[in-house]
Amino acid sequence: MLDRLPMFDEITETGVKWADGREQAVDVILWATGFRSALDHLAPLDLREPNGGIIMGGRLATEVAKEPRVHLVGYGPSASTIGANRAGRAAAAELLATLGIAPSMKDPAESSAAAAQ
Repeated sequence: MLDRLPMFDEITETGVKWADGREQAVDVILWATGFRSALDHLAPLDLREPNGGIIMGGRLATEVAKEPRVHLVGYGPSASTIGANRAGRAAAAELLATLGIAPSMKDPAESSAAAAQ
């Protein structure tokens, strides 16, 4: 389950930290930025190439080549409502594989098709 939390102040080695000192261990940070890419806050991760671009990889080009734990869904080739939806599903599967976690949810389309039979 995803629980939205207030914006944190720092990314640590094992998670995130707020100004009040509270820390939370996290495996994934899902940053939903909308259609306008705003990536300046990711500068410390050194994701950009010398020419300023970010090389994308993965099944639907959401994975940052320099850091496979970072996926930019809705950025580049997945920058459309349909593209982001499909890319989000692919990114989640790739992140689960990176973390060594088996997916626990079926594709809703598969569930609907099975129920119709």
